[in-house]
Amino acid sequence: MTQSAEPRTDPLYDFDDAGALLKTNLPLPRKSGKVRDLYDLGESLLVVSTDRISAFDFILPCGIPDKGRLLTQMSAFWFNHLGVRHHLKSTSIPSELSAKFETGPLEGRIMVVEKAEVVPFECVARGYLEGSGWREYQETGEVCGNKLPPGLRQCDKLPEPIFTPATKAEEGHDENVSIGRMIADLGSDLALQLRTETLKIYSAAADHARSRGILIADTKFEFGLVDGEIVLIDEVLTPDSSRFWDEAVYAPGAAQPSFDKQFVREWLSQCGWDKQSDPPTLPDDIIRQTAAKYREAFERLS
Repeated sequence: MTQSAEPRTDPLYDFDDAGALLKTNLPLPRKSGKVRDLYDLGESLLVVSTDRISAFDFILPCGIPDKGRLLTQMSAFWFNHLGVRHHLKSTSIPSELSAKFETGPLEGRIMVVEKAEVVPFECVARGYLEGSGWREYQETGEVCGNKLPPGLRQCDKLPEPIFTPATKAEEGHDENVSIGRMIADLGSDLALQLRTETLKIYSAAADHARSRGILIADTKFEFGLVDGEIVLIDEVLTPDSSRFWDEAVYAPGAAQPSFDKQFVREWLSQCGWDKQSDPPTLPDDIIRQTAAKYREAFERLS
């Protein structure tokens, strides 16, 4: 995939100097997240994956060219591969939109999806011990109520995958919780169904990824309800929602190289930024290395 030369003066689309799409301004009702712009089409939703990138709960002033297209195509691959009920209807730009305004910059980065009642929890599956799970294990010997064997090292493979839900925060960090909290909020039937579905999808995805030499350390899913039926929504199994590691260099006992924005986080941690004020623009080489990692993950998995 190559980034085409696109106008930077179009009022519908905001680009940075590298050609990354930072924002869309389509003449439709819109809500925006850290990466995606969501538009209401009436019967369905239009999800636009921009090239925005966030770190330490800040959206950076520059993007990663083609990141949105890679995320969209990776999600589309997994939705079709997993064989579960999902919300994706099409990745083609609706003709009624193309008739009204220029849609070229949207090519390859949109999903038309079914509307669903969103379940207010992140459904996280962990197969390896890292991140917030590793930190909690060091303090308590468990993760979100899942008791684990003593003596595990950072990034060790767990005896079996575990379910570690989190509340969805509008701002700041999500909060890891136990299945008991989820049952209290959602009821036993729905909470336990979501746990089962999360671990089933994770195991199927992990098997496929391992056949391509990639370990899925952990991942988060989002679900919604349509007429009472559980539906997989949002993005799925991308470097933005998952830790992907290269099996060929996997060595537990320390942090692993990841197919994600690791270059971005490391540079921001070392550049002198206080993580409180507006973040700095990334150097060109960090942008290129990050883009290459996203592209390699997509090509190897799909």
